[in-house]
Amino acid sequence: MTTYAIDTRLGDLQPEFWQAAGETLVMATTALLLGGLLGLALGLGLYLTRKGGLYANRPLQVVLNVAVNFFRPIPFVIFVAALQPLARVVVGTGIGTPAATFAIVVAATFGISRIVEQNLVTVNPGVIEAARAMGASRSRITFTVLVPEALGPLVLGFTFAFVAIVDMTAIAGVVAGGGLGSFAQRFGFRQFDDVVMWASILVLVAFVMVIQLGGNLLARKVLRR
Repeated sequence: MTTYAIDTRLGDLQPEFWQAAGETLVMATTALLLGGLLGLALGLGLYLTRKGGLYANRPLQVVLNVAVNFFRPIPFVIFVAALQPLARVVVGTGIGTPAATFAIVVAATFGISRIVEQNLVTVNPGVIEAARAMGASRSRITFTVLVPEALGPLVLGFTFAFVAIVDMTAIAGVVAGGGLGSFAQRFGFRQFDDVVMWASILVLVAFVMVIQLGGNLLARKVLRR
């Protein structure tokens, strides 16, 4: 009976592997939290300042729209390199995990803002009009009517955004950001070690599946409230 030995360095690379997994988690969760909050604020600005909105302001709405439309289509591999000078000012370095996390937060902010705006548009205008007719202030309508009405779809939208954020972490190696994507390229793809590469892929998929499951359960709970 012929046996085949699997030639892989995965066992020797265990410390680096789990360190990369930790870097991916730090980058992804930080980007989801900060980018989510900033994206929510920007998305609210896009929706509230549009024509007929609670804070209708055409010039401001145009500025916000142009900013989102300008930055959102830029491929992340270019975006992360172009943002290095700003990263040095904000986080004190243009390379490493902090610089990569900063770039992912900025990119996530613009991406999530459009998701937020699109979900707010689906809220029944009659609900907002009813709140206005009852004399509620604009800020109260925003945070006690508008956002709660769109909360379920927003949770699903944020869950979807997390998958894109994990994709971004795979490109963090451009600025020496580390993470599983960079690990898979350096020790898997470039050294022809399929076991290392697939182990990295499986852990990345596991991260996404856990977040997707949690997002689905939370959205279901919110929609049934």
